[in-house]
Amino acid sequence: MTERSELWRARGVRLAGLAAGACFLLALGGFGAALDGYDQLRHPVALPGAEGVPRATLFNLLAYVMPGLLAGLVVLRRRSALGAGARLSARLGWTIALLAALAFAAQGIWPLEASGPDNGAGRLHGVAWGLWVVAFTAAAAALSFSALRVRRLPAVLGHSAAGAAVFALAWLAGDALPAALSQRAAFACWFVWLACVGWSGGARAGS
Repeated sequence: MTERSELWRARGVRLAGLAAGACFLLALGGFGAALDGYDQLRHPVALPGAEGVPRATLFNLLAYVMPGLLAGLVVLRRRSALGAGARLSARLGWTIALLAALAFAAQGIWPLEASGPDNGAGRLHGVAWGLWVVAFTAAAAALSFSALRVRRLPAVLGHSAAGAAVFALAWLAGDALPAALSQRAAFACWFVWLACVGWSGGARAGS
Protein backbone atom coordinates (compact mmCIF):
# COMPACT_ATOMS: atom_id res chain seq x y z
CA MET A 1 0.00 0.00 0.00
CA THR A 2 1.41 3.40 -1.00
CA GLU A 3 1.84 6.28 1.39
CA ARG A 4 -0.72 8.32 -0.55
CA SER A 5 -3.41 5.64 -0.37
CA GLU A 6 -2.75 5.18 3.34
CA LEU A 7 -3.15 8.91 3.85
CA TRP A 8 -6.50 8.87 2.06
CA ARG A 9 -7.62 5.96 4.22
CA ALA A 10 -6.67 7.89 7.33
CA ARG A 11 -8.63 10.91 6.17
CA GLY A 12 -11.59 8.66 5.41
CA VAL A 13 -11.57 7.29 8.96
CA ARG A 14 -11.57 10.79 10.39
CA LEU A 15 -14.36 11.90 8.08
CA ALA A 16 -16.51 8.83 8.82
CA GLY A 17 -16.24 9.39 12.57
CA LEU A 18 -17.39 12.98 12.22
CA ALA A 19 -19.98 12.32 9.52
CA ALA A 20 -21.81 9.69 11.59
CA GLY A 21 -22.74 12.19 14.29
CA ALA A 22 -23.47 14.96 11.80
CA CYS A 23 -25.79 12.72 9.79
CA PHE A 24 -27.70 11.71 12.92
CA LEU A 25 -27.97 15.28 14.19
CA LEU A 26 -29.17 16.71 10.89
CA ALA A 27 -31.72 13.92 10.41
CA LEU A 28 -33.10 14.30 13.90
CA GLY A 29 -33.28 18.07 13.67
CA GLY A 30 -34.69 18.22 10.15
CA PHE A 31 -37.26 15.44 10.34
CA GLY A 32 -38.20 16.42 13.88
CA ALA A 33 -38.93 19.97 12.75
CA ALA A 34 -41.03 18.68 9.85
CA LEU A 35 -43.15 16.41 12.07
CA ASP A 36 -46.09 18.33 13.47
CA GLY A 37 -46.15 18.36 17.27
CA TYR A 38 -42.79 16.66 17.68
CA ASP A 39 -40.92 17.86 20.77
CA GLN A 40 -37.25 16.98 21.17
CA LEU A 41 -37.56 17.19 24.95
CA ARG A 42 -40.56 14.88 25.25
CA HIS A 43 -40.61 12.43 22.36
CA PRO A 44 -38.24 9.55 21.63
CA VAL A 45 -35.62 9.89 18.92
CA ALA A 46 -37.21 7.10 16.87
CA LEU A 47 -40.69 8.64 16.61
CA PRO A 48 -40.12 10.34 13.20
CA GLY A 49 -39.22 6.89 11.88
CA ALA A 50 -42.24 5.07 13.32
CA GLU A 51 -44.52 3.02 11.07
CA GLY A 52 -47.06 5.24 9.33
CA VAL A 53 -45.19 8.51 9.85
CA PRO A 54 -44.47 10.40 6.61
CA ARG A 55 -40.88 9.97 5.33
CA ALA A 56 -40.20 7.43 8.10
CA THR A 57 -38.02 5.21 5.89
CA LEU A 58 -35.76 8.09 4.90
CA PHE A 59 -35.43 9.17 8.52
CA ASN A 60 -34.45 5.68 9.63
CA LEU A 61 -31.88 5.49 6.85
CA LEU A 62 -30.26 8.82 7.72
CA ALA A 63 -30.61 8.75 11.52
CA TYR A 64 -29.77 5.12 12.21
CA VAL A 65 -28.58 3.02 9.28
CA MET A 66 -26.07 5.42 7.75
CA PRO A 67 -24.53 6.54 11.09
CA GLY A 68 -24.34 2.91 12.19
CA LEU A 69 -22.55 1.86 9.00
CA LEU A 70 -20.15 4.81 9.24
CA ALA A 71 -19.45 3.84 12.85
CA GLY A 72 -18.78 0.30 11.68
CA LEU A 73 -16.21 1.56 9.17
CA VAL A 74 -14.37 3.46 11.90
CA VAL A 75 -14.36 0.49 14.25
CA LEU A 76 -13.25 -1.93 11.53
CA ARG A 77 -10.36 0.38 10.68
CA ARG A 78 -9.28 0.52 14.30
CA ARG A 79 -9.60 -3.26 14.57
CA SER A 80 -7.57 -3.89 11.42
CA ALA A 81 -4.86 -1.46 12.54
CA LEU A 82 -4.01 -3.65 15.55
CA GLY A 83 -0.65 -5.31 15.29
CA ALA A 84 -0.09 -9.05 15.30
CA GLY A 85 0.83 -8.92 18.98
CA ALA A 86 -2.23 -6.92 20.06
CA ARG A 87 -3.77 -7.92 23.35
CA LEU A 88 -6.93 -10.00 23.43
CA SER A 89 -8.75 -7.22 25.29
CA ALA A 90 -8.08 -4.79 22.42
CA ARG A 91 -9.21 -7.23 19.73
CA LEU A 92 -12.27 -8.15 21.75
CA GLY A 93 -13.07 -4.52 22.52
CA TRP A 94 -13.10 -3.41 18.89
CA THR A 95 -15.04 -6.50 17.85
CA ILE A 96 -17.78 -5.79 20.40
CA ALA A 97 -17.72 -2.12 19.37
CA LEU A 98 -18.56 -3.30 15.85
CA LEU A 99 -21.54 -5.18 17.27
CA ALA A 100 -22.66 -1.95 18.94
CA ALA A 101 -22.43 -0.09 15.62
CA LEU A 102 -24.52 -2.75 13.88
CA ALA A 103 -27.07 -2.68 16.71
CA PHE A 104 -27.36 1.08 16.30
CA ALA A 105 -28.04 0.64 12.57
CA ALA A 106 -30.59 -2.08 13.34
CA GLN A 107 -32.75 0.44 15.16
CA GLY A 108 -33.53 1.91 11.75
CA ILE A 109 -34.28 -1.48 10.22
CA TRP A 110 -36.80 -2.28 12.96
CA PRO A 111 -38.71 0.99 13.52
CA LEU A 112 -41.11 1.81 16.30
CA GLU A 113 -44.82 1.21 15.99
CA ALA A 114 -46.66 4.52 16.22
CA SER A 115 -49.34 2.87 18.35
CA GLY A 116 -46.85 1.89 21.06
CA PRO A 117 -43.16 1.07 21.57
CA ASP A 118 -43.92 -2.51 22.63
CA ASN A 119 -46.07 -3.37 19.63
CA GLY A 120 -44.91 -5.38 16.62
CA ALA A 121 -41.48 -4.43 15.28
CA GLY A 122 -41.22 -1.86 18.03
CA ARG A 123 -40.12 -4.66 20.33
CA LEU A 124 -37.20 -5.43 18.02
CA HIS A 125 -36.31 -1.74 18.01
CA GLY A 126 -36.12 -1.89 21.80
CA VAL A 127 -33.95 -5.01 21.62
CA ALA A 128 -31.58 -3.26 19.22
CA TRP A 129 -31.40 -0.25 21.55
CA GLY A 130 -30.62 -2.46 24.54
CA LEU A 131 -28.01 -4.42 22.58
CA TRP A 132 -26.35 -1.18 21.50
CA VAL A 133 -26.07 -0.02 25.12
CA VAL A 134 -24.78 -3.34 26.47
CA ALA A 135 -22.36 -3.95 23.59
CA PHE A 136 -20.87 -0.47 23.73
CA THR A 137 -20.51 -0.57 27.51
CA ALA A 138 -18.70 -3.91 27.29
CA ALA A 139 -16.51 -2.67 24.42
CA ALA A 140 -15.56 0.46 26.33
CA ALA A 141 -14.61 -1.62 29.38
CA ALA A 142 -12.43 -3.95 27.30
CA LEU A 143 -10.73 -1.08 25.50
CA SER A 144 -10.14 0.74 28.79
CA PHE A 145 -8.49 -2.36 30.24
CA SER A 146 -6.34 -2.76 27.14
CA ALA A 147 -5.22 0.87 27.28
CA LEU A 148 -4.51 0.56 30.99
CA ARG A 149 -2.19 -2.38 30.37
CA VAL A 150 -0.01 -0.20 28.13
CA ARG A 151 -0.43 2.87 30.35
CA ARG A 152 -2.23 5.06 27.83
CA LEU A 153 -4.07 7.17 30.40
CA PRO A 154 -5.98 9.47 27.96
CA ALA A 155 -7.40 6.42 26.18
CA VAL A 156 -8.32 4.80 29.51
CA LEU A 157 -10.19 7.90 30.58
CA GLY A 158 -11.88 8.38 27.21
CA HIS A 159 -13.15 4.83 26.82
CA SER A 160 -14.23 4.43 30.44
CA ALA A 161 -15.96 7.83 30.58
CA ALA A 162 -17.90 7.16 27.37
CA GLY A 163 -18.94 3.67 28.43
CA ALA A 164 -20.00 4.77 31.90
CA ALA A 165 -21.92 7.76 30.56
CA VAL A 166 -23.85 5.74 27.97
CA PHE A 167 -24.72 3.05 30.50
CA ALA A 168 -25.80 5.55 33.16
CA LEU A 169 -27.86 7.65 30.77
CA ALA A 170 -29.52 4.63 29.18
CA TRP A 171 -30.34 2.61 32.31
CA LEU A 172 -29.71 4.65 35.46
CA ALA A 173 -30.97 8.16 34.70
CA GLY A 174 -34.40 7.32 36.12
CA ASP A 175 -36.26 10.37 37.30
CA ALA A 176 -33.17 12.57 37.20
CA LEU A 177 -33.67 13.32 33.49
CA PRO A 178 -36.61 13.03 31.11
CA ALA A 179 -36.32 9.82 29.10
CA ALA A 180 -36.15 11.72 25.81
CA LEU A 181 -33.28 13.87 27.05
CA SER A 182 -31.30 11.00 28.58
CA GLN A 183 -31.63 9.01 25.35
CA ARG A 184 -30.28 11.90 23.30
CA ALA A 185 -27.45 12.44 25.78
CA ALA A 186 -26.49 8.75 25.53
CA PHE A 187 -26.39 8.96 21.74
CA ALA A 188 -24.34 12.17 21.96
CA CYS A 189 -21.74 10.51 24.20
CA TRP A 190 -21.37 7.65 21.72
CA PHE A 191 -20.98 9.96 18.75
CA VAL A 192 -18.36 12.06 20.57
CA TRP A 193 -16.47 8.86 21.42
CA LEU A 194 -16.75 7.72 17.81
CA ALA A 195 -15.41 11.01 16.48
CA CYS A 196 -12.49 10.85 18.91
CA VAL A 197 -11.48 7.27 18.08
CA GLY A 198 -11.91 7.97 14.39
CA TRP A 199 -9.72 11.05 14.60
CA SER A 200 -7.04 9.40 16.70
CA GLY A 201 -7.12 6.29 14.54
CA GLY A 202 -6.79 8.35 11.39
CA ALA A 203 -3.90 10.30 12.88
CA ARG A 204 -2.09 7.12 13.84
CA ALA A 205 -2.66 5.50 10.46
CA GLY A 206 -1.54 8.57 8.59
CA SER A 207 1.55 9.28 10.64
